[in-house]
Amino acid sequence: MKIIAYYLPQFHTFPENDKWWGKGFTEWTNVKSAKPIYKGHHQPKVPLNNNYYDLTNIETIRWQSKLAQEYGIYGFCYYHYWFSGKQIMEKPMELMLADSEITLPFCISWANHDWTKAWAQKSKEMLMQQTYGDESDWIRHFNYLLPFFKDNRYIKIDNKPVFLLYQPQNMPVKREMFTLWNKLAMENGFAGLCYMYQHFQYNHLTDPDGDLFDYGIEYEPMYTKQRLLYTIPSLFHKVSHEILSKMNFKPHLWSSIQYKYDAAWEDILRRMPRDDKMIPGAFVDWDNSPRYGKDACFYPGYSAEKFEFYLKKQIINAKSKYRKDMIFLFAWNEWGEGGYLEPDEIEQYARLEAVRNALASCK
Repeated sequence: MKIIAYYLPQFHTFPENDKWWGKGFTEWTNVKSAKPIYKGHHQPKVPLNNNYYDLTNIETIRWQSKLAQEYGIYGFCYYHYWFSGKQIMEKPMELMLADSEITLPFCISWANHDWTKAWAQKSKEMLMQQTYGDESDWIRHFNYLLPFFKDNRYIKIDNKPVFLLYQPQNMPVKREMFTLWNKLAMENGFAGLCYMYQHFQYNHLTDPDGDLFDYGIEYEPMYTKQRLLYTIPSLFHKVSHEILSKMNFKPHLWSSIQYKYDAAWEDILRRMPRDDKMIPGAFVDWDNSPRYGKDACFYPGYSAEKFEFYLKKQIINAKSKYRKDMIFLFAWNEWGEGGYLEPDEIEQYARLEAVRNALASCK
């Protein structure tokens, strides 16, 4: 079973963040400033030995890759940010590509969303709008990605490099662009590209274009959160949330009522895949209070022991119900949203040990 962990590159400074959020801002800024919101809420999270690393340091990337391999992580899925030729946070992935000492497999997810201040300040101010340009930009984008696709560490299926799209529903030219990319891929010795849709909402079709995507990934826990909103109690949840919000009911209490760690995992394990394109997901934990403060969403009830128990069952599900040999896991280093495997001061290596134990028990 291949556990592929999502990888966030926003742990280094770059000019845009300095401009938008203040000089020296990185994801660690949010993590360090987090505060507990309710009794028993463990914040801030502190990396083991205060390892507030910088992802422009190749030694850090080597350490991450070796640690992941040691505990059974098959590969990383790097988030990639491209805005009609303008890139941000590209350095960690480029450093990894250039370093032959790093042997961990990888693939790429194009995070093709707009950048606004909504996640931090409830503002709709546009920081960087996603546009898709014309054919010349599509070719330029493909040519940037090509050295990654050609790398022998790149994850491929049937000689097709795996490429994820974060928000396909917001991309009006994906059919034209991806058709061109398939042609360019074949000209470079591949059988095309293997397109995957990061599936956030259960009520959406896996592939809104019918045949463009090879697979849909259940992006957890958001896929399950959205799915639960379309069950029988959905109207109650929506109406009561509006009423409670008007009454100034604390958001974290609403979250704790609606989203329990065990309940989310039980729904993940209970349901059947929508269709044979679906690839199962998993999540370590979710707590985005470092970013959203009192407006955060929580999944109370997490423990490393529970994570191991549920991941083991999802590995069995992947083989039996989904008939797939991979699971996409949230996440390797999403410290600002609570989904990380890297060691911290409280649990140390318990999350990584949970992955290794779950994999070993399913051999």
